[in-house]
Amino acid sequence: MDAILTHENADFDALASLLGAQKIYPHALAVLPRRLNANAREFCALYADALAFTRAEDLPRQHWREILVVDTQGIPSARGLHRDTHIRFVDHHPLTRDLKPGMTFAGSEAGATTTLFVEDISERNLALTEIEATLLLLGIYEDTGSLAYTTTTARDARAVAFLLEQGANLAIANDFLHHPLNAAQRKLYHQLLEQIETRAIAGHAIAIAAVRASAYVEEISTLAHQLRELYDPAALFVLVQMDDHIQLVARSDHAGIDVAALAEQFGGGGHSKAAAALIRDATLRGVKSKLLKWLKASLAPALSVRDVMSFGVRTIEPSATIADAAALMNRYGHEGVPVARADKLVGILTRREIDRALHHQLGDAPVKTVMRKPVAVAPDDSLEKLRARMIESDVGQVPVVRGKKILGIVTRTDLIRPFGVTRARRATEMAMRLERWLPRELLALVRDAGAVAHELGFSLYVVGGFVRDLLLNQPNLDLDLVAEGDAIALAKRLAHIHGGRVHTHTRFGTAKWILEKPFAALESLDFTTARTEFYAHPSALPEVERSSIKQDLRRRDFTINTLAIGLDPARFGQLLDPFGGEQDLQRGIIRVLHSLSFIEDPTRILRAARFEQRFGFKIETRTAELIGDAHATLHRVSGERLRHELNLIFREAEPDKAMARLDALGVLRAILPHLEFTAWHAGKFRAARELTSEPIMFFGILVYRFTQIQTGELAQRLKLARADTEILRQTLALRGEVAAPLAADALMPSRVDHLLADYSDTALAIFAIACDDDCVRERVADFRVHWRAVAPELTGEDLKQMGLAPGPAYRDILTRLRAARLDGIISTRAQAETFVRQFIGK
Repeated sequence: MDAILTHENADFDALASLLGAQKIYPHALAVLPRRLNANAREFCALYADALAFTRAEDLPRQHWREILVVDTQGIPSARGLHRDTHIRFVDHHPLTRDLKPGMTFAGSEAGATTTLFVEDISERNLALTEIEATLLLLGIYEDTGSLAYTTTTARDARAVAFLLEQGANLAIANDFLHHPLNAAQRKLYHQLLEQIETRAIAGHAIAIAAVRASAYVEEISTLAHQLRELYDPAALFVLVQMDDHIQLVARSDHAGIDVAALAEQFGGGGHSKAAAALIRDATLRGVKSKLLKWLKASLAPALSVRDVMSFGVRTIEPSATIADAAALMNRYGHEGVPVARADKLVGILTRREIDRALHHQLGDAPVKTVMRKPVAVAPDDSLEKLRARMIESDVGQVPVVRGKKILGIVTRTDLIRPFGVTRARRATEMAMRLERWLPRELLALVRDAGAVAHELGFSLYVVGGFVRDLLLNQPNLDLDLVAEGDAIALAKRLAHIHGGRVHTHTRFGTAKWILEKPFAALESLDFTTARTEFYAHPSALPEVERSSIKQDLRRRDFTINTLAIGLDPARFGQLLDPFGGEQDLQRGIIRVLHSLSFIEDPTRILRAARFEQRFGFKIETRTAELIGDAHATLHRVSGERLRHELNLIFREAEPDKAMARLDALGVLRAILPHLEFTAWHAGKFRAARELTSEPIMFFGILVYRFTQIQTGELAQRLKLARADTEILRQTLALRGEVAAPLAADALMPSRVDHLLADYSDTALAIFAIACDDDCVRERVADFRVHWRAVAPELTGEDLKQMGLAPGPAYRDILTRLRAARLDGIISTRAQAETFVRQFIGK
């Protein structure tokens, strides 16, 4: 399939069908029509970077052999079409056109064409991003009236449910849906437009419209939806007086504005985003006055650009070449970069300009020849202003400036989910969790560290596994503290204030603060400068560079480990969740952040199984597919790194579960062809885990049924220490050379001692667990616990006092004395002396 086309004046069903078809045919060009409906056009302006659409004017000059036409049965005009192009139509309406040679039709009854593609996506287990799932949802909702039109089918509802499971954002979808109005509604709508006023309350844009209607008008909520789309406030309140009552309809787009709480003040109800009330015995002026009073008393300060921006930004000089700019964007994955001279913003360069310039072989031209005029916002600007600026400029990476000096940057992704920033109640909840689980002294140090970082001009966060476990109510004291600034300077300042010493690693920007007074088994705190990572080739150790907290979280293995809690005094407890980690925790899934995650670092495969089994989660379907695709990269990983990950698994409470999962995923065989994990191994692992978490015990069980050659291969692959390799060799020798004679009937203790004396205790411990013969296990246990430490009743000095000249006979006599004591023949010193005299006599 070469290209995917749809009709002009495209609505959301057409746009979403383009996306759905491209998910099925990823190598085909999904071509945006030149004209889109206003809401679809606005969606593309905001989220174009997250969607791999091709503009019609950017199409290459080539002839298409086969195209897919979606949501229409007409043939759109496009460069590349010719008389021999095979055309396949996909539409949810019945076929109404004649199919000429080279044309085919695939369609069936559904409320939206998008539904047909969503069903295929679900069946193929294809992964969707939040924005992709949201656009597909919009396609279905717009054509089915949010599943309310009579043309809606059960297939549409199932498709919507699937998309919601994939993370479709209903808040975004609701922003872009439109509803037609009847005559009475249109009349009231115009009244509301004349009377609506917007007020700034606690930094929020609040729209209020209060009017009197001459007659009853139904579905005022529809008018509220239209007004909200027009004014885009943080919250909207519509008051309409009808005869003997006043209707209140309230809508909120902001997590900090709970309109249900307000509706309750008037005897109504609803939920935090939508609520209503029927108010009697009150005047319109009185209700409006009470509404404003409640808002001023209840609203928390609004989010601003400062809350979602990334501090520190990579820029490029206007004199740099376009090829340099392309290399910069490729290295950091940016879709745009500010152009600056002496830290002053002079322009914007996007991927679109770069691609066009390179297409025309202008790689050596300076950036200033293709850059756009500057687009910027200030730190205190509202998110509404930021959103409008992005739509107006069609730029997805907007610099944040003070004057013209660049302070940071904010992207479309930040606007999609305002960086997971929770409102005051959620921050308070997280702060209370920290107070509950952290020792008092540690909590005080953490708070002080956040305050000192703020004094130094940057932010501090606790990130990763600690936050994950805190949300799971399984906290630990393994704090990973990340600074959006100089972590080493922060650690040194804290040591200066509180005492202690600091160990640093300048290359990685890390510092370990050794506490002067350890407490609660905690002796140090680790600080890391926020960084991003680059892999020169698959499986390589990463190169690191200083970056923002969001980039630092982006480099982590799984979404559940990308959570962070702000420690700044003003935002203490604020949860940062840029990649949906908390939702994945709630859903119980392990999901990677991008499709190359396992290619870049294959050891994440072992970690996925470990976390899955530790928490009782499930590896997400697409992530499991990526694991299968990355098997071949495991051979590039060093033995030390593989061994480290296996050691971590062995120290889990139930290591057998993670190992069984790795076996089911084919990972063990990818590490070593003869490495497997069976039900027998699982039982032995459980028995071993009751006694120890030492990795060598579990390696011993893994190789117990190996040959010595296979064991040597495993030891070499995992770079086991020489001492550990010797233990494994002894374990196999016990199985092959000792197990059978040790199982013989009526075996005296001295014979057991003779068979086992030359083997290390660790090898014997492994043998005792791995062997399936109860008699052998009992004899090994007796030897290790009782017999190995037994000494003869006499010493060499005693033999000398008895008149025996020193010599080789001493060893023979003492060995015989020990054996006789083991077998119960001798139990006293007198018996031992008699035994020696009889031996001398012989």
